[in-house]
Amino acid sequence: MNRTQLKRSGILRMALSDAEAAEAGGKADTFLLRAGRIAAVVALYWSVSITMVFLNNSLLDNRELDAPLFVTFFQCAVTVGLCWCLPLVSALFPGLVEDFPALRFDLKTSREVLPLSVVFISMITFNNLCLKHVGVAFYTVGRSLSTVFNVLLSYIILRQGTSVPALVSCGVILGGFWLGIDQEGVAGSLSWTGVAFGVLASVCVSLNAIYTKKVMPAVDGNIWKLSFYNNVNACVLFLPLIFVFGELHRVAIFSRLTDLTFWGMMTLGGIFGFAIGYVTGLQIKYTSPLTHNVSGTAKACAQTVIAVVYNASSKSLLWWTSNLMVLGGSSAYTWVKSREMKNTPPRETQDSAKEKLLSGEKSDLGV
Repeated sequence: MNRTQLKRSGILRMALSDAEAAEAGGKADTFLLRAGRIAAVVALYWSVSITMVFLNNSLLDNRELDAPLFVTFFQCAVTVGLCWCLPLVSALFPGLVEDFPALRFDLKTSREVLPLSVVFISMITFNNLCLKHVGVAFYTVGRSLSTVFNVLLSYIILRQGTSVPALVSCGVILGGFWLGIDQEGVAGSLSWTGVAFGVLASVCVSLNAIYTKKVMPAVDGNIWKLSFYNNVNACVLFLPLIFVFGELHRVAIFSRLTDLTFWGMMTLGGIFGFAIGYVTGLQIKYTSPLTHNVSGTAKACAQTVIAVVYNASSKSLLWWTSNLMVLGGSSAYTWVKSREMKNTPPRETQDSAKEKLLSGEKSDLGV
């Protein structure tokens, strides 16, 4: 081999090594970019969700204003306003803000969404009433039966059986729920009213999943359009309820009715209520439904710890065990259902979609 050939082979080796180094560097940059994006999305989800729970608890725990329906109504009204405004923001800043569809109210579509809206207002009302009576620390346990009711409704409505590992996971959740109630009773802080509202909220969460599936074609499968009609209907439905339960009078005599700080908190609660839907979708988009549930479970655990520390509470070992049983059972159920769906034959795609909806892959455990 002459000198020219040696030079050429040396140059070729250098070029190849440089290309490999560049490719490795590119892969490292891509991995770091993806990891950073996922970490940012998860952190955003945790921040929005935890802040929303504590903010709602602060608003609902106001002894001067005992009007949970009015608070929920106002938050729905804020969501409607945001649904109107965001398409304009999306048009002004294309590429920076997600493309929100322009919305026009249609009475026929509103009527088609109405059954879901009835379930929706029941869900958020019972959810807020549960939070009002049990506080943030016990909230995770008080609202833990959504997964169990998913299994029951899957069998009653869709005639779908459930595997033994999934039933065992539900058994762990039920055990944690009853242990939590027992320990709240021992501590003298048990509110049976709050527990009842938590159970009703769990039922409504499961029903909400079913009715969402049924009415989605009416809004062309668009989640933001569904949110708009749901909240418009909710605002209309809440008005007579506010009047019947005497909350109109309580609001009228409220001493902070002209306090801008109070209305700022109320508006912020509505904004966070709207944002949780967005960040939940964002986390699922950049991770996976299973990862979203794991993140939600970890968030619920962190939320409970923060509430106990913030309130300077002292909890027993069994109390903490009840929380771990609920969170562990929920995570195990999600993992079991995820494995089962991966093994579902292609011909059963439609049935598995229904099962996926009821399995709680978009569960509000973390909310």
